Amino acid sequence: MKRAVVIGSCVGSIAILAAGCGSSDSTVSKTPGPPVATSVPAAASPSPVIPSGPAATASAEADPCEVDLAAPAIAEAVAGLPRDPRSNQGWNPEPLAGNYNECAQLSVVIVKANTNAQNPNTRAVMFHLGKFIPSGVPDTFGFNGIDDSSSTGDTVALRYSNGVPGLDSVVKFRWNGNGVELIGNTPN
Repeated sequence: MKRAVVIGSCVGSIAILAAGCGSSDSTVSKTPGPPVATSVPAAASPSPVIPSGPAATASAEADPCEVDLAAPAIAEAVAGLPRDPRSNQGWNPEPLAGNYNECAQLSVVIVKANTNAQNPNTRAVMFHLGKFIPSGVPDTFGFNGIDDSSSTGDTVALRYSNGVPGLDSVVKFRWNGNGVELIGNTPN
């Protein structure tokens, strides 16, 4: 009988301790402390290698062959464009779309007229090896996207979409070694 009383009092004590951890307790007692730091011998942890010289600066610079829609050449080119013939406004230098990079034979950005009109005019601005092509480019007004799957290093495929499914069209332009030429107009 004595044994049953001892076991019963132990079970009762555990129940009281468990009940003491109710929802009204402070979260401080439930939050684990900071992890205990373990010491590692100096020989086990290699010191970090910090590159210096030309390799360090090359990795910090952006790759000129990647698409860069924030390149200064874009803003410079857009600033030199004649005003939009429809609104008589300048052009917003922030591209709506593009694949500009300094390594492509032909790359492009699409900009819109700097107006609050509901449907501002758009135009494609073309570049050869990162340099603006100011003349000799076919009419590029009205495009509002790029078909990346049909564009290559020397060809850009500009998309016109009026929002009606199935009525999009793609027009391809190619750098021919001396200038830009229209090479295809494909309805989708």
